[in-house]
Amino acid sequence: SSPCCHRFLVFCFVMRCSAAFAVAVGASGNPFAGQSFYRNPANAKEFDGSIATASGVTKENLQKMKNVASAYWIDVREKITGTNTSSVEGILTDAASKSPPELVVLIWYDLPNRDCDAKASNGQICCTKKADGTCDYDTQGDCADGIAEYKKDYVEPFVSVLEKFEGKVPVVLVMEPDSLPNLATNIGHPHCGNPATVAAYKEGISYALTQLVSRAPWVSLYLDAAHGGWLGWDNNLQGFLTLLSDMKLPLDKVRGFATNVANYQPLGEICPYEPDQGYRNAYCLNQQHQSDPCCADPCKLESQYNPGNNELNYAQDLVQAAKGLLGMDARVIIDTGRNGVGDMRNDCSNWCNIRGAGAGLASAAVQNSSVVDAFFWLKTPGESDGCTSTLPDGSTCARFDSMCSSSDSIGSTPTE
Repeated sequence: SSPCCHRFLVFCFVMRCSAAFAVAVGASGNPFAGQSFYRNPANAKEFDGSIATASGVTKENLQKMKNVASAYWIDVREKITGTNTSSVEGILTDAASKSPPELVVLIWYDLPNRDCDAKASNGQICCTKKADGTCDYDTQGDCADGIAEYKKDYVEPFVSVLEKFEGKVPVVLVMEPDSLPNLATNIGHPHCGNPATVAAYKEGISYALTQLVSRAPWVSLYLDAAHGGWLGWDNNLQGFLTLLSDMKLPLDKVRGFATNVANYQPLGEICPYEPDQGYRNAYCLNQQHQSDPCCADPCKLESQYNPGNNELNYAQDLVQAAKGLLGMDARVIIDTGRNGVGDMRNDCSNWCNIRGAGAGLASAAVQNSSVVDAFFWLKTPGESDGCTSTLPDGSTCARFDSMCSSSDSIGSTPTE
């Protein structure tokens, strides 16, 4: 098949136009298709600040990036109601006023005991709080208070705002990044395996989805499914999907999955699907087809029997497994906000403010695909993942995560 070339900024990506990208999606299908995407004026102002101090190619790229739509993270309850475009209500009001109304992509992100596998969390709602107001991940329990707070102060107002905009503006929601992947693979971590955290994630997401599909059924829902370097192994992927099945979520009302959220896994090319066991694509494994560009493997995953060497291959495996194990006709959104450079890390487990990363494909619908609905900037390029231990003014970072001092992180060397 002939290659398709997509250019954005200084990057060129080549994607094989395989059979997986030639199957028509049904009439109810891709919510991104044919839509104009909403661009938040608050984001544009942030870009203006960087553009003012830039020059040359960097300035040109920033000017282009300013015009690319990205998602909005609703990571505290205070971002739900309001009149300005830092709130869900203000964003939807502004998007609905356009002609035609523009598609808004939101990240739903405020579970109790959020970020259970992180070294430091900025989560707002806790099962139990420490004296300093941060979450106590060690105290066990049923998280009844935290779950009640999540339902009352986050889910209810969020869904109520959405209800007001039915028929007025198209909306896509990505649900709770990292949460269920952590339960599927990191249950041995005491913070994730704590019964309080398990209850918070399972009951919280179950309740949120139930409310959304019953009261705002017009909203397109995507569950977070980590990335190929996390759930790409066949046992991890099947464990994740089994968890979804056991939770008895309303998956028939869920459009699909979001992958690579705020991560750096390369988009790559999609390989022919040749499973050897379960839903594992063996096309690149055991040193097969190593000269094929679709087997390029900057994170050296194939030698560990992980076929998710790039996000297109992982998305294909995910869709196939979801069909077989859950009966879902799922599609995927891939976050391309920061995966424009494929091989810039010394260690692919590093994720905080990676040096040398670049923006990937601009947000766009993918037409007539049996795997992907859209490439979208779910994490706006340039947004920080956290602070270094010592801040530029000499003060100390209040919620320092040691991953932000990794060898790949900006600020980890004396000259930065």
